Amino acid sequence: MARFLLDVSPVREIPAFRRLWAGSTLSMLGSQFTVIAISLEVFELTHSTFAVGLVGVFALVPLIVAGLYGGSIGDAHDRRLAGLWTTVGLFAMTVALAAHAWLDVRSVGVLYAIVSLHSFAQGLGQPVRGAIVPRLVPARQLPAANALFQLTMGSCLMVGPLLGAFTVAGLGFAWAYTLDALSFAVSLWAMYKLPPLPPEPGDGEVTRPGLRSVVEGFRFLATRPNLRMTFLLDMAAMVFAMPRVLFPVLGASVLGGDQLTVGLLTASLAAGSVIAGVFSGTFIRINHHGQACAAAVAGWAVCIMAFGAVVLLTSRGAGADTAWPLALACATLVAAGVMDSVSMLFRTTILQAATPDALRSRLQGIFIVVVAGGPRLGDAVLGAGGQLLGPGWAALGGAAVCLVLVLLLVRVFPGFLRYDARDPQP
Repeated sequence: MARFLLDVSPVREIPAFRRLWAGSTLSMLGSQFTVIAISLEVFELTHSTFAVGLVGVFALVPLIVAGLYGGSIGDAHDRRLAGLWTTVGLFAMTVALAAHAWLDVRSVGVLYAIVSLHSFAQGLGQPVRGAIVPRLVPARQLPAANALFQLTMGSCLMVGPLLGAFTVAGLGFAWAYTLDALSFAVSLWAMYKLPPLPPEPGDGEVTRPGLRSVVEGFRFLATRPNLRMTFLLDMAAMVFAMPRVLFPVLGASVLGGDQLTVGLLTASLAAGSVIAGVFSGTFIRINHHGQACAAAVAGWAVCIMAFGAVVLLTSRGAGADTAWPLALACATLVAAGVMDSVSMLFRTTILQAATPDALRSRLQGIFIVVVAGGPRLGDAVLGAGGQLLGPGWAALGGAAVCLVLVLLLVRVFPGFLRYDARDPQP
């Protein structure tokens, strides 16, 4: 049975990775407190859902810009120092959020400003962190290490907002932000304890951070079909088959339950990620990562098609009991969450293993742009589809487009299916 369960050997055998993983887990959990607290505070101050939506805009733009520049910094400097300073920036912004709440500074503008600076620091730091892991963990243990991160991410997304909401309701905004700041203090300690991680010798000329360095990363990606495929597959899944924008209308008019239904549908995706992490021993020993990645994205599309079919059938039976349709919809989303987590694990591992160390941070920066921007673009695509065709057809049709794109991509780039972790070729 142990072969099917999560492999914890990276945590057990590599102290530096153990500290990094523990610090990241606590900071991810704490950040969910801040996410829910900011949304609730902005709504309390403005009573406007549009103002709450603007929080995402103020967070997304700095994240994309800083993600690209942060990658160039990570490839040019000692990654421990780069990660340490960006974590200091994140810690400072969480302290600023806590201070504004304790001082009762009731200003939406102040919140937007802190969110933007926090997101900028996060964008600088994430590419560095992603490039640190392959320096700490042997290639054979990378899938297990990434599965550990996937498990904690899914768990934090599932329980973090609930704990954050309880904290705000019981103790107030100040304590929610303070708990996040304390969690970042642990992450700061973990980064401080890392060994020096300067650019590796023999990887070519070290390029100074800046636009030229970022462009070099894009040029490298343009000439490496296997790496490029990981981005294209993710875009196909997130742009055409991410149904989260449809959840509010489904909760209000189709599946019943309003906010509770929206919460259940959202938690179902996260629950799938947790299940995939717990049973990651089932697939981390697979060597043909290209085949596994493509199959997982195709599986995601099929699960979302099933979700759309459940919604369509429920819509036709308007007024009937929605308990069973809701259960079926949640089940399809749990399965989709499993597929998404598996595809993310293999895409991340391919990106880490097949990219030369001198370019890892820059490729991680581009990865952040795709991961952050793809779902936002998907919200626009499926939101428009839901308005024109209805939520059921939007989910079903978008997922069908995703499946067709996966089949076309593997036909155009057949070498991706031959990608082998024992001989990673970009």
